[in-house]
Amino acid sequence: MRNLFLLIILTVFMSCNEDVLPKPKAYLSLTYPKKTYKKLTLKRPYSFEVLENTTVINEANNWLKIKYPNLKASIDITYRPVNNNLKELLTEAEKLVFKHTVKAEQIIPKDFVNPEKRIFGSLYEITGNAASQIQFHITDSTNNFLKGSLYFYAKPNYDSILPAVDYIKQDILHIVETLEWKE
Repeated sequence: MRNLFLLIILTVFMSCNEDVLPKPKAYLSLTYPKKTYKKLTLKRPYSFEVLENTTVINEANNWLKIKYPNLKASIDITYRPVNNNLKELLTEAEKLVFKHTVKAEQIIPKDFVNPEKRIFGSLYEITGNAASQIQFHITDSTNNFLKGSLYFYAKPNYDSILPAVDYIKQDILHIVETLEWKE
């Protein structure tokens, strides 16, 4: 009996020689396909390049929906001609952005100015659990006004969708960089 007791005590002391360490944080590893772009083929007063693995849906009034089926997201593009109502169009676009302040933690603006291509606009990154994480508008200030919004078809959980938002943000920036107004 004494030997059994010594064996148990010896086993306990020998098994406790390593320090217990907490598990390191795990990060979600997402891989996205390599990006290749194609020119928008629909007849519009504007053109730009879209990601090849998206689905472009033709809508009335020169509007578009660029769907990301694998990410369950879309960029909704609306077009309006400018008829001495630029101030009204800009105010309406900004109202839609700031409608998200209830759920947003922060709204970060970025301006675009390219006088040679007649591109003037703003992009708004909306952090937090808002319905739309990115909104933008672009105009040539005389004839055309384009507005876009990024939406996910899921309840907004900003931490979970952040990698997808960053992925699509690059496509939105590419749209702005390749945008051309047609005469």
